[in-house]
Amino acid sequence: MTSFSRRQFLGSALASTAVGSLFASLTSHCAAVGFPELLAPGYGPLRPVEDETTGLELIRLPEGFRCISYGWTGDPMSDGAPTPAAHDGMAVVKEQKGIISLIRNHELDKPGVPFTKPEATYDAAARGGCTVLQFDGTRGKWLSSRAALGGTVRNCAGGPTPWGTWLTCEETVVDEREEFQKSHGWVFEVAADGAANPEPIRGMGRFVHEAVAVDPATSIVYLTEDRGESGLYRYVPKIPGKMHDGGRLEILEAVGQKDLRRGIRVGSHFDVRWHVLDDVEDARTGEADETQAVFKRGVRLGASTFARLEGCAAAHGMIVMTATSGGDARRGQVWQYDPSKEQLTLLFESPARDVLDMPDNMTFSPRGGIVLCEDGDHSPLRLQGLTGDGRVFPFAANNCDFSAGRAKGRLATLGKKVATADHRGREWCGCTFSADGRWLFANLQTPGITLAITGPWQAGLI
Repeated sequence: MTSFSRRQFLGSALASTAVGSLFASLTSHCAAVGFPELLAPGYGPLRPVEDETTGLELIRLPEGFRCISYGWTGDPMSDGAPTPAAHDGMAVVKEQKGIISLIRNHELDKPGVPFTKPEATYDAAARGGCTVLQFDGTRGKWLSSRAALGGTVRNCAGGPTPWGTWLTCEETVVDEREEFQKSHGWVFEVAADGAANPEPIRGMGRFVHEAVAVDPATSIVYLTEDRGESGLYRYVPKIPGKMHDGGRLEILEAVGQKDLRRGIRVGSHFDVRWHVLDDVEDARTGEADETQAVFKRGVRLGASTFARLEGCAAAHGMIVMTATSGGDARRGQVWQYDPSKEQLTLLFESPARDVLDMPDNMTFSPRGGIVLCEDGDHSPLRLQGLTGDGRVFPFAANNCDFSAGRAKGRLATLGKKVATADHRGREWCGCTFSADGRWLFANLQTPGITLAITGPWQAGLI
């Protein structure tokens, strides 16, 4: 292990000035232990904002920002089916003439009837999958939603590809032993128009998948694993852009540091080597923890251990990941992998839940910052911004308290089929920007709502 000096960190020569500023500043600002050094004013105080669709104050936003909700759990989709519950990972996968296409995961884990037609269904006993949404970015109007891929389990996160598809990940390795008809724990590919190949990309392995990030320069796919002890993987396809045509799965070793979960100084970096994995489809082989057979084989080869790797995104030649429970306070880390240098760097670590509470899904802003979705026990949970000078600030807060009063009555009037409860402590997920940065889309997993957010964005924030 070595530690970056500021000069070395600035010398990393990131392709984007804005992103480079962010990463360089993280070392100098976040190495300080005083919490004020980690906090930015952002866009100012948060206030309840009326959703333009329902009139309900679903979230809190800074002055001047507004939101438009769509696709609530149970709402009829454009194809007539009810919107599935448990909204999770999501991304913009296509934009054409102002029309933005997004694909959204639904993290449903119990056996049941799929919401898709047979030709788009993998397992006839599984209820999870993906839906495709369209939004008019010029008019600020939701247009449509419909089923895409079905018959999967616990579609948690995933990631967009440079060729305009969505890779959706199953965060489980259940199979016939849990009353399903097929094995799960795979990655699937969904086209921007919602057309899905309901066959897993077996070369990406069978494990507790979370998210992926695709390096546009190489088509190499980086994959995270959401377990307390987890690895960082990469899939090297035989043919760039052709994921089903086979490839090689590898797992990362941070040379000299087997355990990356705690005790790492912000700014420290490690040389990286990759180990080729065998038997990547064999997730349950009677190991001590039989649901982590792929990871255990990697550890025997020398792989390093992370703490719940979840969010993952690619930008400007870098891969950035969140370790949700990493760090000395167990409140989250942000890691960067540089493929050109084969180096891994700890960029940020939260010292307390009030600063940042267990980051999960993440996305890059076109303005250079990062948006982080919280999934901890802070209430309300927040969308946090990681700024160009290396500090964090709350950008939005969950305000979905439907337990009493006007909100409860309004739900009944609107015919919403969601629980009349206090959902403010439920997680954010699926954050993703339009290409021009005007619209930020995100999900509230429970009660299951998709939001389009816009306002007076500023360079240097998010």
